[in-house]
Amino acid sequence: MGRYVRDCEQRWFDATTVDLFGFNALQIGLTEMDALSANRMPQRFCLDPNAGDLYAQAEMLPFAAQSLDLVACPHVLEFSSYPHQVLREVERVLRPEGRVLITGFNPVSLWGLRRMLHGKRDPWRSGQFLRLARVKDWLALLGFEIVAGRMGCYAPPINRPGWPQRFRCLEAAGDRWWALGGGVYMLHAVKRVAGVRLLAPRRSAAWKAPPILAPSGGPVQQNQPMKDARND
Repeated sequence: MGRYVRDCEQRWFDATTVDLFGFNALQIGLTEMDALSANRMPQRFCLDPNAGDLYAQAEMLPFAAQSLDLVACPHVLEFSSYPHQVLREVERVLRPEGRVLITGFNPVSLWGLRRMLHGKRDPWRSGQFLRLARVKDWLALLGFEIVAGRMGCYAPPINRPGWPQRFRCLEAAGDRWWALGGGVYMLHAVKRVAGVRLLAPRRSAAWKAPPILAPSGGPVQQNQPMKDARND
């Protein structure tokens, strides 16, 4: 089942990242899968607490602000003690219009039901399944706009040889009839930064001081009417 999930997500990462351009791309965690293999950015890194190109925690990324163009987070949020802090760091290091790709297990699915029934016997017990709506809310609060997304892995999570192939027909049927019931969700979001433009205040006629007219002969005396030039 692990290979089944990995292959499903690998196809999505390849199809999504192949047309994303920039200079610096980062994958956080899950070094068993190369989420950036189809991407063509010149600088691509993999960060992991135990292995990879960089050794660091996802909650404290060792990158300058607005220095990355793409960040891939395969199953990072659900296995972090501070998933919202991970997204804050991703938002900090991404440039405006930078992309973040997120995958995670869907708790409202057969995979989530298996985890709930098996409890401690389940190999995923160390992680927390985050609801898709919750992740979307976090992204919206941080200024991200979701531009694409989909579900995958509709086959029942039964770890037997050949079992995913038997339910291959559920992949196409699930997207059509049970769109929110996939075992994993995949999100593609863009960091939006609103432009700032200073506008001068619009003053009404009451704010404008009336002009003071003086005759050519000298300054106007206060509280004295101006002399009519026709009487000169």
